[in-house]
Amino acid sequence: MDENEETGDFPVNGGKHLKFVSMGGHLANYDSLIVLTHFKGHAMGGFGGSLKNIAIGCASGHKGKVQVHQYDISRGMPPARDWAAHVPLEEKFMELMADSGKATCDHFGKRIVFFNVMRRMSVDCDCAGVHAAEPTIADIGMVASNDILAIDQACCDLVYTATDSKDLRERMESRHGLHQLTKDAP
Repeated sequence: MDENEETGDFPVNGGKHLKFVSMGGHLANYDSLIVLTHFKGHAMGGFGGSLKNIAIGCASGHKGKVQVHQYDISRGMPPARDWAAHVPLEEKFMELMADSGKATCDHFGKRIVFFNVMRRMSVDCDCAGVHAAEPTIADIGMVASNDILAIDQACCDLVYTATDSKDLRERMESRHGLHQLTKDAP
């Protein structure tokens, strides 16, 4: 969905920071969306759920991802492993992700459904590749919803009730990850 060959600007109605997000151009060709997400920790977002999946995953390759990360493209693109050192963190990043996710959710309206798989959860995102920390939490299962905030909140609640989730809870809190689920985010 984040292909660079063409992009489309999706409006962010009532966005806190963004008025539009450049999405992969092919996304506009679909009238519904099924979002399948591996719920886990994330170096910048604290956790990666459905919101992070569509906010970053649907944003166009360079333009949309740069908008969401608020990276100054005039300095050139940093290597993927160095992005966290060049973008806003904590609350502002959560709000930028919420803006981007809202654009996708608004586009599809009621024709979007979310599935979060809570298996092999590590403090790191799949994007860390072979450098990701090994999972420390027992598999929990799968959660489904047509409400993006409800599904990510349910997963966070399940993480907080798991007795072996100390590492992931610390990652979520140290990155202010729960802010993406608050009313302060769009």
